[in-house]
Amino acid sequence: MKNIKYIAIMALGLVACEPELDNSIEDAGFYSAGTADFSKFVSVGNSLTAGYADGTVYLEGQKYSYPNILAGKFSHVGGGSFTQPLVSDNIGGLVLSGTQIPGFDTRLVLTGDPLGPANLAETPTTEVSNILTGPFNNVSAPGAKSFHLLSDTYGNISGLATATANPYFVRMASSSSATMLGDAVAQDPTFFSLWIGNNDILSFATSGGVGVDQTGNPDPTSYGGNDITDPMVFHGTYDALLSGLTANGAKGVVMNLPSVTSIPFFTYVDHNPVPLDAATAGYLNSASAYGAYNAGVQGAFAYLVATTPLTQAMADAEIAKRTIVFSESANNALVIMDESLTDLTGLNPELISMRQATASDLILLTTGPLIGTLAVAADPTSIIGVGVPLDDSQVLTESEVSMVANAQTAYNNSISMLAAANDDVILIDVKTSMEQLANGGLSSNGVTITDDYATGGGFSLDGVHPTARGYAFIANIIIERVNEEFNATIPATNTGNYPTAYID
Repeated sequence: MKNIKYIAIMALGLVACEPELDNSIEDAGFYSAGTADFSKFVSVGNSLTAGYADGTVYLEGQKYSYPNILAGKFSHVGGGSFTQPLVSDNIGGLVLSGTQIPGFDTRLVLTGDPLGPANLAETPTTEVSNILTGPFNNVSAPGAKSFHLLSDTYGNISGLATATANPYFVRMASSSSATMLGDAVAQDPTFFSLWIGNNDILSFATSGGVGVDQTGNPDPTSYGGNDITDPMVFHGTYDALLSGLTANGAKGVVMNLPSVTSIPFFTYVDHNPVPLDAATAGYLNSASAYGAYNAGVQGAFAYLVATTPLTQAMADAEIAKRTIVFSESANNALVIMDESLTDLTGLNPELISMRQATASDLILLTTGPLIGTLAVAADPTSIIGVGVPLDDSQVLTESEVSMVANAQTAYNNSISMLAAANDDVILIDVKTSMEQLANGGLSSNGVTITDDYATGGGFSLDGVHPTARGYAFIANIIIERVNEEFNATIPATNTGNYPTAYID
């Protein structure tokens, strides 16, 4: 049987360009702020606002955060200085008392054979306990969910041990009891951006659905780290955020949330990437392998139909889902665990709830390198995705995708409704723009980006966050809408001057 390796990126390089410099003398009297005031611009959000890329926050990436790009353009129309809580290096990751914090990894780079993403084998130097002196115009914390922006424990260093604090906010908070919203509002912004809510569903999705859909639970203090936020909690939180940011008359922009199916983390690895020859497929379908499993499933459901209210039609539907058949093909579906199937292990411990993947399942980017490798080194039949099913943390199943999509729709409805209720707040439809990446891409300045992993130019190596060029595109989308709605003439940025990964 073939040992299927991760689909390699054959030849990638990095474009190392600097953002273009603007000529303020030539701009004099040419650009206009219209009806908006950009003298104090404050941006609030999570990793997408912090300039997070390649799996972490690093110094060069922060320079290309979309708020920092915007602030550079706002400077042509009266915008003031823009400060960010800069990290200490281009390594990424964080340390606390000199020890690297687990889960806050170093930057992803292209390395290895075959060429692929791997974390830098270096030690971070950004010490969380070295509290920075603000205030900062960029009030963002990677990992933050909507309700975290209102939490007065989120910046308390003592809360790191109990996961009630965020190290990125700890190092920039104005006090141990500060809130992210409070630190933003205290600066009395004249213009703001707010992009929050992605993590309210994204952490569930990127964990492969290892979490709970908390829809109907109004108490976010009871949520786990990977849980889906109740839509009513999100609505109330977002209302409070907008009320706070606009209380002193500030105008601003808010961004809605893209679909998980719009990012390479969920689309790069096919649901059926395992090639098999005829002999191997025949063995897998025999009574020595999955043929016996299939027969056991049929027998178990025959028993359930005879002894429980389960109908034959219901049984047939689930038997069809669980029947595993491989073929001589370059495109065999993976075997995955699926807890939504009826548990048959009480009848037969061998009948675990597994099935073959469908196009509606999303195999995680991080699962790709494991497919075709051995779960047990000494067992040649333990090929992951063939002889050993993927577990719940390695795939977002169709039912889990639906949970995420339902919450995302509810969140976006709230964002749209609350933005529409305020004449000074513009909704930026990032969701539609992200969907365009998969349908020909987005173009600007003769440059096009797509959703292709690493090679498309839009997404960094983590498959979730934009490249510098991707953030520049987002900045231009915002500038275009601001110009339209506030009768401004803010110059767009030249997206071609921002770095990204490309095929050499």
